[in-house]
Parts: sequence; C-alpha cells; structure tokens
Amino acid sequence: MYQIERAIFDIRRGLPVVVNAGDQRLLVQALEGSESVEAMARLAGQRPSLVLTRHRLAAMGVTLTAEAASLPLAASITTNELHGLATSESPSSAADGLLSGLKPAASAEVGAVTLMRRALLIPAALCAFVSEAATANIEQQLAEGRLLQVNADDAEACLAGAPGMLKRVSEAHIPLEDAADSRFVLFREPDGLREHVAVVIGKPESWEGAVPLRLHSACLTGDLFGSLRCDCGEQLRNAVADIQGMGGGVLLYLAQEGRGIGLANKLRAYTLQDGGLDTVDADQVLGFGDDERQYAVAVDMLNALDIEQVQLLTNNPLKMEALRQGGIEVVSRQALYGSVTDHNQRYLNAKATRGGHLLEDVLSGQR
Repeated sequence: MYQIERAIFDIRRGLPVVVNAGDQRLLVQALEGSESVEAMARLAGQRPSLVLTRHRLAAMGVTLTAEAASLPLAASITTNELHGLATSESPSSAADGLLSGLKPAASAEVGAVTLMRRALLIPAALCAFVSEAATANIEQQLAEGRLLQVNADDAEACLAGAPGMLKRVSEAHIPLEDAADSRFVLFREPDGLREHVAVVIGKPESWEGAVPLRLHSACLTGDLFGSLRCDCGEQLRNAVADIQGMGGGVLLYLAQEGRGIGLANKLRAYTLQDGGLDTVDADQVLGFGDDERQYAVAVDMLNALDIEQVQLLTNNPLKMEALRQGGIEVVSRQALYGSVTDHNQRYLNAKATRGGHLLEDVLSGQR
C-alpha cells in the first residue's frame, strides 16, 4: 500500500510512474495537466496510448464490456484533440477515425485508470509499455529513485483505499446550533488524501439499541455556501436536528465530494449540466460511473466507534446495502429530505429516476 500512496502523489504532481505487469513494464502518466505526449514516448521508447473508461466511451457511443479500452495515438494528434477525447461532450470529427483503433485495456492499463480515479483526476491515462531499447534507462531511474514502480494488482485494487487501516487522529467537543452536545472525531486514510469526520451527537453511553446514523458525503458548494443546485446543505442540517431529536447518534461526514469524483470534476460536471446534461450523464462524459463512492471507510469508522446496529437516515438504498455488506445491521430507514426548488428539481429527478434514490414523497409534494 505504501508504494501506491507514493504513486498517487507522483501522479497528482504530473509525474509518470511505472506499473509492473509481470514481465512487462507500463509507463503511466495522467492525461490531466499533460502537455507532451512526445516526452513520454521518448522515455518509454514507443508512442503511448490513451486509456479511457467504458463510461467515457459509452458517452461517445462506443459499447464496451471491459472496464477500459486503449486507444493508440497518431503522431498527428493535437493537444486539444487529445484532451477532447477524454472530456469533451462533442469531440472533434477526427475522433471517429481515432476510435477505430480501440482495443480492450490490459490489466495494467485498467490499473492505470484506477490510479487516476483514486487521485481524483480525470480518469484517462497516457500509457506506454516500455520498449526493450528503453528498459535499461527505466531500470536505472527506478534504482535511483527518480521513477516509482507499483504492481498492477495493487493499482487495480487501490480505489477501495485500505480497509481496516483508517487512523483515528484527533477529536474535540464542538457545540452545534441544533446539537450543543456534539463531538467531532477525525479519521485519516493511509494515503493522506482524505480525512473523514464522525460527528457524535449526545452521550453514547445513553444510547440503547440501533444508533441513529447519517452518512453524508461532503458537498462544499451546498454544505458551506448554500448552493441551490442541490439539497445537500439542507439534508446536512436536517440530519443533525433529526439525530438530536432522536436522542443522539452519529453523522459521518465523508470526504466524497461529487459522489466520489472530487471537487474539480464536480465543477466540470456542473458546466456540462449547464449545457443540458443531467448529473449522471455529465459524470459519464467525464469517464465516471453513476456513483463512485466507497463506503468501506464508513464501516471502519463505525467499527472504531463500537457501533453495530443503526437506524439509517437516507434516501439511498446503496448506502443501506453497503453497510449490510460491511457487517453493520441496518435495523430501519428514515427518509431525509431537503426542499425541492426550481434550481434543484432536475438534479433530484435524476437521483430518483437514474440513481434509485427514494424520493417519491418529496418529488410528488407529499412532504
């Protein structure tokens, strides 16, 4: 895991890393921020390919059963065309010809795209298997520590983080407007990229039976600034008040902005939504699935807090199933709504019709 953590930081800095795939080595670099395909070609000894997710390809009209596909890059491709292949809602007309060379990605190439997702970058990677002529130079750079190497299997598994390795870091009493007796407990993931907070409301020693629980994914725009595009801020404050009213419980504030795609990609998706796409299609254009969140970290937090049974405040069946799969007993579910407005109605409709969220009551005006 240590090497993966270091590789993620190198990737976010725009540096290439080596993914070890048996007797082959794959040189990998993030497309995001990359300006030079030629520099990578010189280092690998052959021209790189662009690896895209099946979600991105579906948005371009290409059906793929594999998780990703590799696209050889022509020498004539421009930087704008390259980035358009990965992020544009309407790639240039040249894209059709470029896509003719698509082939299912190798295991190491799938791992490369997974590294991008874990690093919260656009899930598109420049990849080149190291040629025989370039092998000696790559070996020397690895030996000198100028390049970092990770195993393909570790790269493919990195999206789940490191279950069971979450670290409880610090805590403090923080009175809230709707819950004066609240304690914030901060947890940090091993790679250091994400920190999550458990808001413990009331006295745990007084709780009996299933603990009221809210899993709330961070939303900077809604929670802090009151964005009208979503109902997240209202849900957050309503959850605190509801948990207080139920005699206390826990709110897990999870660093999973934009359903797990990160703030930068969430803002990109918002721009696509302004052009007419719904929230699911906008994420797909960027190469992401319907929901990129991982809830193993929530299970780890609950285990650290000695919570085994919960009353879950949610409209999302996926959260219920994720907790159950993690060994947490979900005794009951309580709906949690914000207001439906002209600004967020399209977003809420997409969550209900395409994400399976249980919003029938609020969308039909029954609340």
